Amino acid sequence: QVQLVESGGGWVQPGGSLRLSCAASGSPFSIYRMGWYRQAPGEEREFAATISRTGGPTYYLDSVKGRFTISRDKAENVVYLQMNSLKPEDTAVYYCRLLPTGGGEYWGPGTQVTVSS
Repeated sequence: QVQLVESGGGWVQPGGSLRLSCAASGSPFSIYRMGWYRQAPGEEREFAATISRTGGPTYYLDSVKGRFTISRDKAENVVYLQMNSLKPEDTAVYYCRLLPTGGGEYWGPGTQVTVSS
């Protein structure tokens, strides 16, 4: 069993920055991909960014390209999401997702990001 714990969410004014972290722990596992998804109130959960086990390639939702950067600390099984130039429409619960090489998926409990003045 794999556990994911997100941190780094909070409130920020438009134009501000936040850095989310997701730490993976638990039974021995090999990571295929890790990523971030988000769900705004009343909306479906959507993909935001993903990164391979080697640290690349990375993929982003069009609306966050140039503002968000996903990265990995492979030694610590941690994935980060640096979010700059935040907009009110980025307000959502952000979830970490891990795809092991053996199949299946794991999700974290989520961390709230609120962008407002």
